[in-house]
Amino acid sequence: MKMRTFLASTAIAVGLAASAHAASVPDGVTLADEQTYTFWLLDAIKSMDPQINTDVEGSDILRNLFEGLYNEDGDGNLTPGVALDHTLSDDGLTYTFNLRDTAKWSNGEPVTAQDFVYSWRRLADPATASEYAWYMELMQVENAAAVIAGDMPTDQLGVKAIDDHTLEVKIITPLPYFPQMLVHGSTFPILQSVVEEFGDNWTQPGNLVGNGAYNLTEHQLGERVVMTKNDTYWDAENTVMETLTALTINDNNQALTRYLAGELDRVQIPAGQYPRLKEEYPDQAISTPYNCSYIYMLNVGEKGPEALKDKRVRQAMSFAIDRDVIVDRILQGGQKAAYNWTHWAIADFERPHIAYADDMDQAERIAKAKELMQEAGYGPDNPLTLRLQYNTDDSHKKIAIAASQMLKAIGVNAELDNYEWKIHTDRMQNQDFDMARYAWCGDYNEASTYLDLMTSYSGHNNGQWFNDQYDKIMADSKTAADPQPLYKEAEALLADEMPIIPIYHYAKVDMINPVIKGLPQNNVQNTWYGKDLYRVAAEE
Repeated sequence: MKMRTFLASTAIAVGLAASAHAASVPDGVTLADEQTYTFWLLDAIKSMDPQINTDVEGSDILRNLFEGLYNEDGDGNLTPGVALDHTLSDDGLTYTFNLRDTAKWSNGEPVTAQDFVYSWRRLADPATASEYAWYMELMQVENAAAVIAGDMPTDQLGVKAIDDHTLEVKIITPLPYFPQMLVHGSTFPILQSVVEEFGDNWTQPGNLVGNGAYNLTEHQLGERVVMTKNDTYWDAENTVMETLTALTINDNNQALTRYLAGELDRVQIPAGQYPRLKEEYPDQAISTPYNCSYIYMLNVGEKGPEALKDKRVRQAMSFAIDRDVIVDRILQGGQKAAYNWTHWAIADFERPHIAYADDMDQAERIAKAKELMQEAGYGPDNPLTLRLQYNTDDSHKKIAIAASQMLKAIGVNAELDNYEWKIHTDRMQNQDFDMARYAWCGDYNEASTYLDLMTSYSGHNNGQWFNDQYDKIMADSKTAADPQPLYKEAEALLADEMPIIPIYHYAKVDMINPVIKGLPQNNVQNTWYGKDLYRVAAEE
């Protein structure tokens, strides 16, 4: 079969940046004697297992302990990881990856194509019970749906080791953004012998063997994660930062205090404080677009409240929430009001016309919401009571309090439920909620990373809104020459059915120590790697 070859040096062909190396320190820069980076985590890391983790914060950790086929640079371009380059067959269905022969595990063993085969099969295997098994299906990997369903053995998954340094992946339909999907942690390789030796304990410090730029040296659950430079990493010579430390601090305001005291190099700015901090610390307070959307997910499944099965109630609740109040008065960090699911900064995405967003002001939305509630049988004399669940964070609490007041105006009594992150997500996964704060950060810079989540086959559709028309739209988008019109159609359907209440589109709003260099400021994914960072002796 004729193949088209794409090399790392031909950036236009595959979007690969030409530079493959880690930190690039300009001439004349004086490095600090101690190369350390300490950053903030809101919640405990639920899992250090690439095929099990579902959290953004966990992904930040895993990206430093493991390395997939490709990485991203500060502008969001793909750069070589374990893969140097790939070829693509003329029909667009067979990817062949050329793996670097210098990639090693932290125990000194070589990283091979078989390691990827094992890991991808493990992800799709029903026995693993990964919430991200569906990612193999989203990637259109051959036989993924059947393997995930348990109808085919894992060895039928369309991934094969041609030899130690050649990996072949077969997909069932051409997918132009397929290479972009390979930066996601669920596709990272793990070492089979270590998993088999230690079982569930393989991710503990001292047991974990990774192929990333750092080793896991300490993990105190809910307190700290410490990673130190891995000398077996293929680009260790160019890795400047020696130690990465993540501190878990559930109180964002306390975390900011510790940043200002010099204990942290990066922290999220609490809701409402960006304008003040930008004025006081103009070189440290940073706000950039961030590929995440904040919603209230509604439980319309069998275990959900009967009232939420009525589209009119869902619409009314969405109409009642004043997004401008939330972004302009509560958050104040560059976030944008959301009336749809997909983040506005996603590449090539254009939001469809949405009547309640484009043709109505907030007073008109409230009036329509009251009318819809009355039609559904609710009102001041017969209020609807629901539980609004959110995870521990001051900004989530402020938004929930505001939303409950807004909903009260249309006859919905929203009683607030606060849980720690693990309990919050466990309850959502078990459909043990009425409405719940949820946020999705795109796995790659393309609208399907949002829209696929609301399909019936999604591993994260916790509200259990299942719609055949929506599934067909998203299935058709996989084979469309231009999927953008279908994405607009999907968004329009979501805006009509309202299984989720969009609240706002994120900005990354942080305080960053000016002596830390190499963090991305022009990548909507905000994907960062410790290997790209360095600490200067004084502000440069």
